[in-house]
Amino acid sequence: MNKRFTLKFVVLTLALTLLPALGVTVQAGPFEDGDKAFEQGNYHTAINLWKPIAEQGNAKAQYNLGVMYDQGIGVPQDYTEAVKWFRKAAEQGNVYAQTNLGVMYDKGEGVPQDDTEAVKWYRKAAERGLDGAQNILGTMYQKGEGVPQDHAEAVKWYRKAAEQGEPPWGQVLPSDVFLISARRRDK
Repeated sequence: MNKRFTLKFVVLTLALTLLPALGVTVQAGPFEDGDKAFEQGNYHTAINLWKPIAEQGNAKAQYNLGVMYDQGIGVPQDYTEAVKWFRKAAEQGNVYAQTNLGVMYDKGEGVPQDDTEAVKWYRKAAERGLDGAQNILGTMYQKGEGVPQDHAEAVKWYRKAAEQGEPPWGQVLPSDVFLISARRRDK
């Protein structure tokens, strides 16, 4: 590593460390500002900050808008709009959006109820390691919803979730609480 690069790195690190101590705030971007507004209960501000970057393709902002429309947080509850935003984020690989899009198909909220489509989205998130999606997929196999009933496959997915510390759900289907808890973990 050359000395010039090392010196620039040290100066940059010191500057970023000392600026807040000197009362200088480093401005966050619109996503972070939206997150702060959400945390403070300023939902209208959060939506106004997230919507433009969501429209530009920011998957986290798309996901957060999906949660807000699904739950009616700061906007009238609108499952169709929630599905729109979850789908955009899910197609970019956001595992929480994939799972929540599966929930929407599972419940028939904003889309026609379709267990096969729900399984498709649960599987995408489960294969990428999301424990909640693994549990839901296990439940779908256990009950034979959207897939042929297969207890061995159910156990496989429950075990994957359990290996991450997630207790098996068995007969319990996802609740609306999952939508909010997933959003909180997506930081």
